[in-house]
Amino acid sequence: MSTSTTASVSTHILDTSVGRPAEAVAVRLSARAGRDAAWRALGGSATDADGRCKDLPALPEGTTHVRLDFAVEAYFEKKQADAQQDAPANRDSGAVFFPEVAITFAVNPGEHYHVPLLLNPFGYSVYRGS
Repeated sequence: MSTSTTASVSTHILDTSVGRPAEAVAVRLSARAGRDAAWRALGGSATDADGRCKDLPALPEGTTHVRLDFAVEAYFEKKQADAQQDAPANRDSGAVFFPEVAITFAVNPGEHYHVPLLLNPFGYSVYRGS
């Protein structure tokens, strides 16, 4: 696939509650060609020690919209278990408030889209990076 006819996507996750990358978060990539088209699952990856997904699948030609699905529940459950003795009890019942984060965005052929996820147990933010 030529980069002049397809867009490309990358992402990383920063856990802003600790100021560190979020490791081992599963990320799924889906795409569609047109706003009324069905989503097509392309595959996925997991974040590395730097919180980056370096091997997301390539986008098919004609992609106009992309969705990144981040499975953050397991990450937060592990983090809660690891910090059990170091922090006061969670203000909630112990359930993860955001078990999944889905980010959908439009793309243009030939452009690269880096979409970082800034994550904490009670909120998240995304932006188009470089």
